Amino acid sequence: MFSRAGSITPRESVSLLPAYAAGKPPQPADGLTPYKLSSNENPLGPVPAVTQALAEIDTLHRYPNPSAEGLRAGLASALEVPVEDIVAGTGSLGALTQIINAFAGSNSDGSKDEVIYAWRSFEAYPIVVRTAGAKDVTVPVASDGRHDLEAMLAAITEQTKVILLCTPNNPTGPALSHSEVEGFLAKAPSDVVVVLDEAYQEFVRSEDPLDALSLYRTHPNVVVLRTFSKAHGLAALRVGYSIASQEITAHLRVVAPPFGVSTLAEAAALASLENMDQVTARVDSLVAERERVFAALTEAGWTIPEPQGNFVWLPLGEKSQDFAQQAGVQALAVRAFAGEGVRVTIGEVEANDRFIELCRTYRFHD
Repeated sequence: MFSRAGSITPRESVSLLPAYAAGKPPQPADGLTPYKLSSNENPLGPVPAVTQALAEIDTLHRYPNPSAEGLRAGLASALEVPVEDIVAGTGSLGALTQIINAFAGSNSDGSKDEVIYAWRSFEAYPIVVRTAGAKDVTVPVASDGRHDLEAMLAAITEQTKVILLCTPNNPTGPALSHSEVEGFLAKAPSDVVVVLDEAYQEFVRSEDPLDALSLYRTHPNVVVLRTFSKAHGLAALRVGYSIASQEITAHLRVVAPPFGVSTLAEAAALASLENMDQVTARVDSLVAERERVFAALTEAGWTIPEPQGNFVWLPLGEKSQDFAQQAGVQALAVRAFAGEGVRVTIGEVEANDRFIELCRTYRFHD
């Protein structure tokens, strides 16, 4: 009988992965309603048609559609793209994992493919990249929280397989303009997959908003990444998708887990998609709140990056944890990135008012 001493250990790359820190719930405080502003959730929830669609499902004992065929057909019609160009996933993160698994990893000669992305950006990027066995190449964001596209171009090597552009950038907030991305694609190698991660694209109100679908139509190496978690308020159901040329999606379907999108998620997403006027109205109200918060913070003397998602970023550096603790005293849960800054989701009006007041008084404790 074969045996050997020692403990069970994971492969080296797993032991070196950073831990994903989800937004924590708020702590209660006397006389205050607690609010969670730490996870970029939509405080308004989904449209009423979603609740009705979920109530009508009586097939929980059956497997879901293998590749969310109904949702893909609905998206194809709404976005005017071929259904074969759409691959569904468990949120945009699930769809991103498919992309990285298909195009970046470790090679037989011991080398590693490289994935370039801005930093600070979405916290899950290094986890997905390193889990696949690839090497992440991070390029610091500029002082205003924006991607440094020229530096990202300069970081490209023969080993570069994928580039991630997060727009609007989570957690700093600014969005890339269409002209910026178009210019970037003109200089980037055509055999490198460029992912336009648009988890918050519905919230963008910039002068030159990115038209990612037009770029995917003209650049075969572009993948558009979107989700129903934010604008549609379906974060708990985990449903997202990618849009790319069939040269790319053919490989994504190979690595996509079958039955990844549940029957509940597909029905909810379709119901939401069929009521986009209501979704848009809810997003517009959140954008108005975002602009109100941004104006109030600016008036109070704060200098923060231009927010284009459903959150604002406070570049507090070493004071980030202190600010988060003081927010907690006010029954507000915010997301602190130690030594860097604090991301605060746009929430209910009362929560936003309390956050604004905290910012007005916090400056006096510098």
